Amino acid sequence: MDMNRREFLGTALAGAATLAGCASSSTLASAAAADPTDPFQPVTLGKTGVKVSLIGAGTGMRGGNRQSNMTRLGKEKFEALLNHEYQQGIRYFDCADIYGTHPFVASAFKSTPRDKYVIGSKIWVQGGGIPEKERPDANIVVDRFRKELNTDYIDLVQIHCMGDPKWTDQQKKQMDIMEDLKAKNIIRAHGVSIHCRPNDFGALEACAASPWVDVVHVRINPFGDSMDNKDPNVIAPLIKKIHDAGKGVIGMKIVGEGRYRNDPAKRDASIKYVLGLGCVDMMIVGFEKPEEVDDFAARTKAIVSTRKAMEGRVRLSDR
Repeated sequence: MDMNRREFLGTALAGAATLAGCASSSTLASAAAADPTDPFQPVTLGKTGVKVSLIGAGTGMRGGNRQSNMTRLGKEKFEALLNHEYQQGIRYFDCADIYGTHPFVASAFKSTPRDKYVIGSKIWVQGGGIPEKERPDANIVVDRFRKELNTDYIDLVQIHCMGDPKWTDQQKKQMDIMEDLKAKNIIRAHGVSIHCRPNDFGALEACAASPWVDVVHVRINPFGDSMDNKDPNVIAPLIKKIHDAGKGVIGMKIVGEGRYRNDPAKRDASIKYVLGLGCVDMMIVGFEKPEEVDDFAARTKAIVSTRKAMEGRVRLSDR
Protein backbone atom coordinates (compact mmCIF):
# COMPACT_ATOMS: atom_id res chain seq x y z
CA MET A 1 0.00 0.00 0.00
CA ASP A 2 2.86 2.38 -0.74
CA MET A 3 1.06 5.30 -2.36
CA ASN A 4 1.85 8.90 -3.01
CA ARG A 5 -0.65 11.51 -1.81
CA ARG A 6 -2.51 11.78 -5.13
CA GLU A 7 -2.80 7.99 -5.49
CA PHE A 8 -4.20 7.34 -2.03
CA LEU A 9 -6.72 10.15 -2.30
CA GLY A 10 -7.78 8.90 -5.71
CA THR A 11 -8.24 5.39 -4.35
CA ALA A 12 -10.04 6.36 -1.16
CA LEU A 13 -12.27 9.04 -2.64
CA ALA A 14 -13.20 7.20 -5.82
CA GLY A 15 -16.37 5.74 -4.43
CA ALA A 16 -15.50 2.87 -2.14
CA ALA A 17 -19.16 1.93 -1.95
CA THR A 18 -18.60 -0.32 -4.94
CA LEU A 19 -16.13 -2.40 -2.94
CA ALA A 20 -17.79 -5.71 -2.11
CA GLY A 21 -21.18 -4.27 -3.06
CA CYS A 22 -21.87 -3.09 0.47
CA ALA A 23 -23.77 0.01 -0.52
CA SER A 24 -26.96 -1.90 -1.25
CA SER A 25 -27.82 -1.68 2.44
CA SER A 26 -26.33 1.72 3.16
CA THR A 27 -26.12 2.82 6.75
CA LEU A 28 -26.83 6.36 5.67
CA ALA A 29 -30.02 5.40 3.85
CA SER A 30 -31.33 3.49 6.86
CA ALA A 31 -30.69 6.18 9.48
CA ALA A 32 -33.97 7.68 10.67
CA ALA A 33 -32.64 11.10 11.58
CA ALA A 34 -34.54 14.35 11.18
CA ASP A 35 -31.38 15.76 9.60
CA PRO A 36 -29.88 13.08 7.33
CA THR A 37 -26.57 14.96 7.31
CA ASP A 38 -26.26 14.97 11.11
CA PRO A 39 -22.89 13.37 11.99
CA PHE A 40 -24.48 12.12 15.21
CA GLN A 41 -27.63 10.75 13.57
CA PRO A 42 -29.13 7.69 15.28
CA VAL A 43 -28.42 4.26 13.84
CA THR A 44 -29.41 0.81 15.09
CA LEU A 45 -26.82 -1.90 15.68
CA GLY A 46 -27.96 -4.85 13.61
CA LYS A 47 -31.05 -6.56 15.01
CA THR A 48 -30.37 -5.57 18.63
CA GLY A 49 -32.70 -2.59 18.85
CA VAL A 50 -29.82 -0.69 20.46
CA LYS A 51 -29.73 2.81 18.96
CA VAL A 52 -26.42 4.63 18.89
CA SER A 53 -24.97 7.73 17.24
CA LEU A 54 -23.21 7.44 13.89
CA ILE A 55 -20.05 8.69 15.62
CA GLY A 56 -19.15 7.06 18.92
CA ALA A 57 -16.41 7.81 21.44
CA GLY A 58 -13.67 5.33 22.22
CA THR A 59 -12.00 5.50 25.61
CA GLY A 60 -9.08 3.12 25.09
CA MET A 61 -6.49 4.88 22.95
CA ARG A 62 -3.20 3.12 23.75
CA GLY A 63 -5.11 1.14 26.35
CA GLY A 64 -3.87 -1.65 28.59
CA ASN A 65 -3.54 -2.66 32.23
CA ARG A 66 -6.55 -0.44 33.05
CA GLN A 67 -5.01 2.71 31.63
CA SER A 68 -5.39 4.61 28.38
CA ASN A 69 -4.47 7.98 26.94
CA MET A 70 -7.84 9.15 28.24
CA THR A 71 -7.22 8.12 31.85
CA ARG A 72 -3.78 9.68 31.59
CA LEU A 73 -5.48 13.02 30.91
CA GLY A 74 -6.58 12.99 34.54
CA LYS A 75 -10.07 12.97 36.00
CA GLU A 76 -10.97 16.60 35.31
CA LYS A 77 -9.84 16.71 31.68
CA PHE A 78 -11.18 13.28 30.79
CA GLU A 79 -14.61 13.95 32.27
CA ALA A 80 -14.72 17.34 30.54
CA LEU A 81 -13.95 15.53 27.27
CA LEU A 82 -16.73 12.99 27.87
CA ASN A 83 -19.21 15.77 28.59
CA HIS A 84 -18.14 17.66 25.47
CA GLU A 85 -18.68 14.52 23.42
CA TYR A 86 -22.14 14.12 24.87
CA GLN A 87 -23.08 17.77 24.38
CA GLN A 88 -22.00 17.59 20.74
CA GLY A 89 -24.26 14.59 20.15
CA ILE A 90 -22.29 11.41 20.81
CA ARG A 91 -24.46 8.79 22.48
CA TYR A 92 -22.21 5.71 22.42
CA PHE A 93 -19.23 5.39 24.76
CA ASP A 94 -16.94 2.43 24.19
CA CYS A 95 -15.20 1.03 27.26
CA ALA A 96 -13.33 -2.15 28.20
CA ASP A 97 -11.90 -3.74 31.31
CA ILE A 98 -8.35 -3.20 30.10
CA TYR A 99 -8.95 0.55 29.59
CA GLY A 100 -9.87 1.33 33.20
CA THR A 101 -12.37 3.97 32.10
CA HIS A 102 -15.60 2.77 33.75
CA PRO A 103 -15.35 5.03 36.83
CA PHE A 104 -14.69 8.11 34.69
CA VAL A 105 -17.76 7.45 32.53
CA ALA A 106 -19.89 6.86 35.62
CA SER A 107 -18.74 10.10 37.21
CA ALA A 108 -19.09 12.18 34.03
CA PHE A 109 -22.71 11.08 33.49
CA LYS A 110 -23.89 10.78 37.07
CA SER A 111 -26.53 13.48 36.48
CA THR A 112 -27.52 12.29 33.00
CA PRO A 113 -30.54 9.96 32.67
CA ARG A 114 -29.24 6.49 31.94
CA ASP A 115 -31.48 5.98 28.90
CA LYS A 116 -29.95 9.03 27.19
CA TYR A 117 -26.61 7.36 26.44
CA VAL A 118 -25.32 3.92 25.46
CA ILE A 119 -22.43 2.09 27.11
CA GLY A 120 -20.40 -0.67 25.54
CA SER A 121 -17.72 -2.61 27.39
CA LYS A 122 -15.59 -5.70 26.89
CA ILE A 123 -14.43 -8.56 29.07
CA TRP A 124 -10.82 -9.73 28.91
CA VAL A 125 -10.27 -13.50 28.89
CA GLN A 126 -6.62 -13.72 27.80
CA GLY A 127 -3.36 -13.53 29.70
CA GLY A 128 -1.90 -10.15 30.58
CA GLY A 129 -3.89 -7.03 29.82
CA ILE A 130 -5.19 -6.53 33.36
CA PRO A 131 -3.35 -6.72 36.70
CA GLU A 132 -5.05 -9.87 38.03
CA LYS A 133 -4.07 -13.37 36.96
CA GLU A 134 -7.55 -14.73 37.60
CA ARG A 135 -10.19 -14.67 34.85
CA PRO A 136 -13.59 -14.97 36.55
CA ASP A 137 -16.64 -15.93 34.51
CA ALA A 138 -18.54 -13.27 32.59
CA ASN A 139 -21.37 -12.93 35.13
CA ILE A 140 -18.91 -12.02 37.90
CA VAL A 141 -17.02 -9.61 35.65
CA VAL A 142 -20.17 -7.93 34.33
CA ASP A 143 -21.46 -7.47 37.88
CA ARG A 144 -18.23 -5.63 38.68
CA PHE A 145 -18.62 -3.56 35.52
CA ARG A 146 -22.11 -2.47 36.58
CA LYS A 147 -20.81 -1.34 39.95
CA GLU A 148 -17.93 0.56 38.34
CA LEU A 149 -20.32 2.17 35.85
CA ASN A 150 -23.02 2.78 38.48
CA THR A 151 -25.71 1.25 36.28
CA ASP A 152 -28.22 -1.58 36.50
CA TYR A 153 -27.56 -2.70 32.94
CA ILE A 154 -24.95 -2.42 30.19
CA ASP A 155 -26.11 -1.98 26.63
CA LEU A 156 -23.39 -4.00 24.94
CA VAL A 157 -20.81 -6.41 26.37
CA GLN A 158 -18.27 -8.05 24.09
CA ILE A 159 -15.43 -10.54 24.39
CA HIS A 160 -12.34 -8.48 23.73
CA CYS A 161 -9.70 -9.06 21.09
CA MET A 162 -10.68 -12.43 19.61
CA GLY A 163 -8.36 -13.65 16.86
CA ASP A 164 -8.48 -17.44 16.88
CA PRO A 165 -10.79 -18.94 14.21
CA LYS A 166 -12.13 -21.30 16.89
CA TRP A 167 -13.02 -18.59 19.37
CA THR A 168 -16.72 -19.57 19.34
CA ASP A 169 -15.74 -23.03 20.65
CA GLN A 170 -13.15 -21.75 23.11
CA GLN A 171 -15.47 -19.14 24.62
CA LYS A 172 -18.66 -21.24 24.67
CA LYS A 173 -19.00 -21.07 28.45
CA GLN A 174 -18.70 -17.28 28.54
CA MET A 175 -21.05 -16.96 25.58
CA ASP A 176 -23.70 -19.03 27.35
CA ILE A 177 -23.33 -16.94 30.51
CA MET A 178 -23.69 -13.72 28.52
CA GLU A 179 -26.75 -15.10 26.76
CA ASP A 180 -28.29 -15.68 30.19
CA LEU A 181 -27.36 -12.13 31.24
CA LYS A 182 -29.16 -10.83 28.17
CA ALA A 183 -32.24 -12.89 29.00
CA LYS A 184 -32.22 -11.27 32.44
CA ASN A 185 -31.88 -7.75 30.91
CA ILE A 186 -28.54 -7.25 32.64
CA ILE A 187 -27.03 -6.67 29.22
CA ARG A 188 -28.93 -5.75 26.05
CA ALA A 189 -26.60 -7.27 23.47
CA HIS A 190 -23.34 -9.21 23.22
CA GLY A 191 -20.61 -9.85 20.72
CA VAL A 192 -16.86 -9.57 20.09
CA SER A 193 -14.07 -7.28 19.00
CA ILE A 194 -11.89 -8.94 16.36
CA HIS A 195 -8.11 -8.84 15.94
CA CYS A 196 -7.32 -11.60 13.45
CA ARG A 197 -4.15 -13.60 13.29
CA PRO A 198 -1.86 -12.66 10.37
CA ASN A 199 -3.35 -13.89 7.10
CA ASP A 200 -6.04 -15.88 8.93
CA PHE A 201 -9.53 -14.37 8.84
CA GLY A 202 -11.38 -17.25 10.44
CA ALA A 203 -12.25 -15.15 13.49
CA LEU A 204 -14.15 -12.72 11.27
CA GLU A 205 -15.80 -15.57 9.37
CA ALA A 206 -16.97 -17.03 12.68
CA CYS A 207 -18.80 -13.79 13.50
CA ALA A 208 -21.00 -14.10 10.42
CA ALA A 209 -21.70 -17.78 11.08
CA SER A 210 -22.49 -17.58 14.81
CA PRO A 211 -26.11 -16.90 15.78
CA TRP A 212 -24.81 -15.78 19.20
CA VAL A 213 -23.03 -12.72 17.80
CA ASP A 214 -25.09 -9.52 17.97
CA VAL A 215 -22.41 -6.87 17.39
CA VAL A 216 -18.83 -6.94 16.08
CA HIS A 217 -16.00 -4.43 16.36
CA VAL A 218 -14.00 -4.47 13.11
CA ARG A 219 -10.82 -2.61 12.16
CA ILE A 220 -11.30 -0.70 8.93
CA ASN A 221 -9.76 2.22 7.00
CA PRO A 222 -8.64 2.60 3.38
CA PHE A 223 -4.91 2.45 4.16
CA GLY A 224 -4.62 -0.85 6.01
CA ASP A 225 -3.23 0.72 9.20
CA SER A 226 -3.78 -1.30 12.41
CA MET A 227 -6.04 -3.65 10.46
CA ASP A 228 -6.37 -7.40 10.07
CA ASN A 229 -4.83 -7.05 6.61
CA LYS A 230 -3.00 -4.23 4.86
CA ASP A 231 -5.37 -4.56 1.90
CA PRO A 232 -8.90 -3.29 2.70
CA ASN A 233 -10.15 -5.17 -0.37
CA VAL A 234 -9.57 -8.34 1.64
CA ILE A 235 -11.35 -7.13 4.77
CA ALA A 236 -14.36 -5.29 3.29
CA PRO A 237 -16.07 -8.42 1.87
CA LEU A 238 -15.80 -10.09 5.27
CA ILE A 239 -17.40 -7.07 6.94
CA LYS A 240 -20.17 -7.16 4.36
CA LYS A 241 -20.75 -10.83 5.13
CA ILE A 242 -21.09 -10.03 8.84
CA HIS A 243 -23.44 -7.12 8.15
CA ASP A 244 -25.53 -9.18 5.72
CA ALA A 245 -25.92 -11.80 8.44
CA GLY A 246 -27.78 -9.19 10.50
CA LYS A 247 -24.98 -8.33 12.90
CA GLY A 248 -24.30 -4.81 14.10
CA VAL A 249 -20.93 -3.55 12.83
CA ILE A 250 -18.85 -1.00 14.72
CA GLY A 251 -15.89 0.36 12.75
CA MET A 252 -12.71 1.13 14.68
CA LYS A 253 -9.23 2.38 13.69
CA ILE A 254 -10.97 4.89 11.41
CA VAL A 255 -8.11 7.34 11.88
CA GLY A 256 -5.48 4.60 11.87
CA GLU A 257 -5.12 4.44 15.66
CA GLY A 258 -4.22 8.12 15.68
CA ARG A 259 -1.91 8.05 12.67
CA TYR A 260 -4.08 10.53 10.74
CA ARG A 261 -4.47 12.99 13.60
CA ASN A 262 -2.34 15.54 11.76
CA ASP A 263 -3.33 14.54 8.24
CA PRO A 264 -6.69 16.11 7.30
CA ALA A 265 -6.67 14.55 3.82
CA LYS A 266 -6.35 11.05 5.21
CA ARG A 267 -9.08 11.69 7.79
CA ASP A 268 -11.43 12.81 5.02
CA ALA A 269 -10.48 9.85 2.85
CA SER A 270 -11.07 7.38 5.66
CA ILE A 271 -14.45 8.80 6.68
CA LYS A 272 -15.64 8.79 3.08
CA TYR A 273 -14.36 5.28 2.52
CA VAL A 274 -15.94 3.77 5.64
CA LEU A 275 -19.30 5.47 5.15
CA GLY A 276 -19.21 4.53 1.49
CA LEU A 277 -18.99 0.85 2.31
CA GLY A 278 -22.53 0.99 3.68
CA CYS A 279 -21.97 -2.05 5.91
CA VAL A 280 -20.42 -0.26 8.89
CA ASP A 281 -23.19 0.93 11.20
CA MET A 282 -21.16 3.35 13.27
CA MET A 283 -17.63 4.71 13.65
CA ILE A 284 -15.82 4.97 16.97
CA VAL A 285 -12.81 7.23 17.44
CA GLY A 286 -10.60 7.65 20.47
CA PHE A 287 -10.79 11.43 20.75
CA GLU A 288 -8.29 12.97 23.12
CA LYS A 289 -9.25 16.64 22.76
CA PRO A 290 -12.60 18.42 22.33
CA GLU A 291 -11.41 20.01 19.10
CA GLU A 292 -10.81 16.53 17.65
CA VAL A 293 -14.48 15.73 18.22
CA ASP A 294 -15.55 18.92 16.50
CA ASP A 295 -13.19 18.41 13.57
CA PHE A 296 -14.26 14.81 12.93
CA ALA A 297 -17.94 15.75 13.17
CA ALA A 298 -17.53 18.64 10.74
CA ARG A 299 -15.72 16.43 8.25
CA THR A 300 -18.34 13.71 8.56
CA LYS A 301 -21.16 16.20 8.05
CA ALA A 302 -19.49 17.66 4.96
CA ILE A 303 -18.96 14.21 3.45
CA VAL A 304 -22.52 13.06 4.20
CA SER A 305 -23.93 16.34 2.84
CA THR A 306 -21.97 15.96 -0.38
CA ARG A 307 -23.14 12.38 -0.77
CA LYS A 308 -26.77 13.37 -0.19
CA ALA A 309 -26.51 16.18 -2.72
CA MET A 310 -25.08 13.78 -5.29
CA GLU A 311 -27.85 11.28 -4.60
CA GLY A 312 -30.40 14.05 -5.09
CA ARG A 313 -28.91 15.05 -8.43
CA VAL A 314 -28.97 11.42 -9.57
CA ARG A 315 -32.65 11.09 -8.65
CA LEU A 316 -33.48 14.28 -10.55
CA SER A 317 -31.60 13.11 -13.61
CA ASP A 318 -33.65 9.89 -13.63
CA ARG A 319 -36.94 11.76 -13.99
